[in-house]
Amino acid sequence: MFELLSAIFVVWKDSSLLEPNRLHDLGDEFKSLPLWKQAEPRFLWNSHLLEPLIENKLDQYLLPVIQGSFQSIHAEVGSEKVNVTLIARRCTRRIGTRMWRRGADPDGYAANFVESEQIMQSKEFTASYVQARFFTQLVRGSMPFLWEQIVDLTYKPSFDVVRVDEAPRVLERHFHDLQKKYGAVVAVDLVNTHGGEGRLYERYAKSIEPILSEDIRFVHFDFHQICGHIHFERLSQLYDQIEDYIKKHKYFLVNSKGEKIEVQTGTVRTNCVDCLDRTNVTQSMVGRKILESQLQQIGVLGGNNTVSDYPAFDANYKVLWANHGDAISTQYSGTPALKGDFVRYGKRTTEGILNDLWNALARYYLNNFADGTKQDAMDLLQGHYISSVSRDMPTPSKGGLLENYASFRLAFALLLAAMMFMIMSLRQARNDVFHLVPSLLWAGFCLGITRYVKANGRMFTNRPRFYQSRH
Repeated sequence: MFELLSAIFVVWKDSSLLEPNRLHDLGDEFKSLPLWKQAEPRFLWNSHLLEPLIENKLDQYLLPVIQGSFQSIHAEVGSEKVNVTLIARRCTRRIGTRMWRRGADPDGYAANFVESEQIMQSKEFTASYVQARFFTQLVRGSMPFLWEQIVDLTYKPSFDVVRVDEAPRVLERHFHDLQKKYGAVVAVDLVNTHGGEGRLYERYAKSIEPILSEDIRFVHFDFHQICGHIHFERLSQLYDQIEDYIKKHKYFLVNSKGEKIEVQTGTVRTNCVDCLDRTNVTQSMVGRKILESQLQQIGVLGGNNTVSDYPAFDANYKVLWANHGDAISTQYSGTPALKGDFVRYGKRTTEGILNDLWNALARYYLNNFADGTKQDAMDLLQGHYISSVSRDMPTPSKGGLLENYASFRLAFALLLAAMMFMIMSLRQARNDVFHLVPSLLWAGFCLGITRYVKANGRMFTNRPRFYQSRH
């Protein structure tokens, strides 16, 4: 629980935490409301905890909080000062950990939905661009249909699409909700076209096809096939496909008098499988292009100049997005983002590759042996499961005896003990051949434990105990 709360940030009254277009038009009447009424419900992480205080009208004691990230840099571009702020907000509608919250629920809410907002201030101008990024979910979030990937001790558990016939309906509800909040949407899908990811891509592409229109566009970009592990500069191929959309739907821009010069009328929704690593690299590229366009419009950059022409500003901007990605990744997966060295330094490094290996192993451990308990903590915090703390309601359903007491630690200890006895018997067999019999028995015992754990991997993982239904 404390790990979860450590990443929660306070919502402040004058921040740009509502969509910038709407926030600009809100009057003094709205700003005089209690803070919890100003906060957007889908990002209010302590809404369940506030309910008793709201019922007793204790508005002055209520402090709304969000989970996300806040990063800011101050730099000079030529003779002009430029401030860039990056804000992320995680949605509460389908919260959870990396493996235990995938896809979308029947209402169309996607896992790991994160709204990222980049704010630029320079020469008395303020500009903003909102991206939604999903866990499929800028905006970022998970692929918005019913699918799962349940841990079973394998490094990469298989993907399963659930209730296939409902995928178009769930996806339509998801994009209808996005349109109401952000306007037009271009959905950028970064998954592979083969294997398990390929099946997800095919379902996504097939389900979204009926709702494609001028305001909903789908762009698939096989990140690993095109960029590999080092050629991330090839993301320019993706930008070429969405450049016309971004220019058409603009960004939010006001002058020193508060007059609107531009209005953002659409957003980019990005996803990979986790909506962490490939997604963050891609979103940082889109954010950079938008920033350059804004700085060119207000005259800070010349028409042919880019952020890369100012090394100090460029370095700070890369760190800004790298820290942004690490924060979101830590909240969802428990580790910093992979491929973060490219975002941070603009190239892959040996240290970055070694860090990716370490973080991948850490994710494996957390997914299999820690995230079930963390998922329960999140569900209790949000009020998604209250049976366990109510005397008048039944406790969570229990599995069989073996399932309840299956322990990877116990199985591993038995395996080590059996191997030790097998080795001892083999040593004794040098003097007495009959000791080969117990050594073979212990070897069979080792093999039996290994095969049983492998065949029943899900039983030996750390599962949510309050987890009655995934969808």
